Amino acid sequence: MAMDEQTDITTDATTDVTADLTEDVAALAGSDDVTRYPIAPGYRVNVRTGPGTKYGIVRTLPYGMKVPVYCQKPGERVTGPYGTSNLWDNIANGQFVADAYVHTGSDGYIAPRCD
Repeated sequence: MAMDEQTDITTDATTDVTADLTEDVAALAGSDDVTRYPIAPGYRVNVRTGPGTKYGIVRTLPYGMKVPVYCQKPGERVTGPYGTSNLWDNIANGQFVADAYVHTGSDGYIAPRCD
């Protein structure tokens, strides 16, 4: 009987952890209503703490990623597969990617300017 109780406890804990992970993955995947834009095919793009290559790298986006653009900020001029631009896209709090690597369908602002 003790073995069954231990199994039940383990199952409950696993279920709780799985539910928490599912919620976290849904949040990261962007279940919100924000438009997401694809990163240029074949590129892994660095996410930086500010609008330029001199800012620290927070993470690197995997191939095929789509990102939200909450606001945009002028910064260092960068050349990428979608041209040359000084626009940087804010994809999360304190996280920026060069707009020249994001297919927004525009050479200009598609979101408000960041403060």
